[in-house]
Amino acid sequence: MTTPVDIRLHSTRPALDARPLEKRVGLIILATDHTTEPDFRRMVASDRVGVYVARIPYANPTTPENLRKMQPSLAAGAALILPDEPLDAICYSCTSASVVIGDAEIEAAVQAAKPGVPVVTPPMAGVRGLKALGARTISILTPYTVETSRPMAAYFAAHGFEIASFTCLGFEDDREMARIAPASLVDLAREATDAKADALFVSCTALRAALAVVGMEEAIGRPVVTSNQATAWNCLRLCGDDEPRAEFGRLMTLPLN
Repeated sequence: MTTPVDIRLHSTRPALDARPLEKRVGLIILATDHTTEPDFRRMVASDRVGVYVARIPYANPTTPENLRKMQPSLAAGAALILPDEPLDAICYSCTSASVVIGDAEIEAAVQAAKPGVPVVTPPMAGVRGLKALGARTISILTPYTVETSRPMAAYFAAHGFEIASFTCLGFEDDREMARIAPASLVDLAREATDAKADALFVSCTALRAALAVVGMEEAIGRPVVTSNQATAWNCLRLCGDDEPRAEFGRLMTLPLN
């Protein structure tokens, strides 16, 4: 027979910090997403900034209809991220769905669960990043089909950009998009960038484009903005982190205007 362990309750509780980490960034990502979490670990997470993730249902192929189907899950996804605790920013990490659903609709759905939190979407962050770089005429590269790319072209045109060229790769499965090698994106950027463009926007949070930004910028001789790089930059600046990170491209050296 074992001897009972004498468990002693300490007489006082230790003092508590206000938060385990000073700043909190929430991520709502697709169930099939391979790329956003690793990118945010590299670009956003630190001893000061925590990144907290919720996944929501998504089924390929990547069509406007399937992208819209995520809208009802947004509020529930946001609610799962540190329930009843405030966030400093929250990102819905899907570029094509953000364009199809609409930034305002996404913000309303997220804020239904997290009132007042600043909401970031990849196309919204892309617009802010391109404007911070002074770009007016842009080229766009997406991995999507023509059908899924059309709303993207309309989105950037509606935000005042002249689109000098638009190239898409015809993929329908975001898991395959994630398997495109970053080195291949450098070659694709070179082919996709029009001589008249001030910058290139590379769309899709599934692409490992953040790893290739510097190579793409060197290849085309002008700034490159990618979905995950732009949202990471936007979220960092909302957290008061203005540290330049030139290893992730020119945008990561600029303030949020």
